[in-house]
Amino acid sequence: MAREDYLFTSESVSEGHPDKVCDRISDEVVDLFFREGMKAGLDLYQTRVACETLATTNRVVIAGEVRGAAIGQDAIEAVARGAIKSIGYEQEGFHWRNARVEVLLHAQSADIAQGVDAAGNRDEGAGDQGIMFGYACRETPELMPAPIYYAHKILEELAFERKAGSGDAAKLGPDAKSQVTVRYVQGKPVGVTQIVLSTQHLDENLSSLDVRSIVEPYIRKTLPEGWITPETVWHVNPTGKFVIGGPDGDCGLTGRKIIVDTYGGAAPHGGGAFSGKDPTKVDRSAAYAARYLAKNVVAAGLADRCTIQLSYAIGVAEPLSIYVDTHGTGQIPEGKLETALSEVMRLSPRGIREHLQLNLPIYARTAAYGHFGRAPEADGGFSWEKMDLAEKLRTHLS
Repeated sequence: MAREDYLFTSESVSEGHPDKVCDRISDEVVDLFFREGMKAGLDLYQTRVACETLATTNRVVIAGEVRGAAIGQDAIEAVARGAIKSIGYEQEGFHWRNARVEVLLHAQSADIAQGVDAAGNRDEGAGDQGIMFGYACRETPELMPAPIYYAHKILEELAFERKAGSGDAAKLGPDAKSQVTVRYVQGKPVGVTQIVLSTQHLDENLSSLDVRSIVEPYIRKTLPEGWITPETVWHVNPTGKFVIGGPDGDCGLTGRKIIVDTYGGAAPHGGGAFSGKDPTKVDRSAAYAARYLAKNVVAAGLADRCTIQLSYAIGVAEPLSIYVDTHGTGQIPEGKLETALSEVMRLSPRGIREHLQLNLPIYARTAAYGHFGRAPEADGGFSWEKMDLAEKLRTHLS
């Protein structure tokens, strides 16, 4: 039997965290290839991007494999600088204008391409082997675990206020981390016992108490009413001064925040990062599909919690397995759900891309504050957060 009374903690990091800077740049490159491919009238199913970014003191290195639109190094460098500027880095040790940007992208391996590309009667295969997980639960209206959802929201709110120049929030820098410990009673989140917030600040004279006075109103605004009590313990900039931040303070790399990107540890993770990858890479697209299916299972009232695992082999179109766990909350047998999910949505890489419309420049916005629990957008962004499959699932299983 699952525990009902416990504490659970998740962390988030801001868009200015060194690793998130790199995720953003890598996803800007993915978007660039889709945008330019659309302009050139190319077959976007042939677009391939596997882009990694490293960032350190006034240095950015972009490497990986690509195929598609003819894009010069100047254009790639421009989107990298634009991302750094948008995040807010204009510091001596990391500045969007002064950082050296090195582009080391080259053509995708023909050996990989032959297994992934469609040919003859064969559909395109998965871009790699691996396992991917999706998860949904009833803890928030967005069907996300509460700890990671609110850890994200705290940093998203602070970033918005910082960029808006709202009062003392303008004294904060782009680099920040949050952590929230949530108390569960009878399996439901009811409050916060610990709040951790470390944020870069531009004024060297600010103390930890000064920073807390800036951030506390926004944190209280973000968390549900009554969740913060006199017993809640605050840790704001617990090490003291935090002026040197971002890639100047700590080297960043694409793909190092995969638990932040997903469910904050409340659900399994297959191990593959998302950012910098086009949707033939099932690390990304199948994780989106698994979240979409899990969310629609819960939205359909078929379970209160749902974990879905998909597995793939490189060059093979269809998933090797589909696994569903409703954690004792399901309304129908899990084996029946597994069959139904494979019938209501085709789970090959091409099937996922078609169903979720993933051949679009929609990826840079996913790089910070989580890939899941976000609102679907009119231009196709976060399509995997739609709940448009719920009624079809109910009908299919009736």
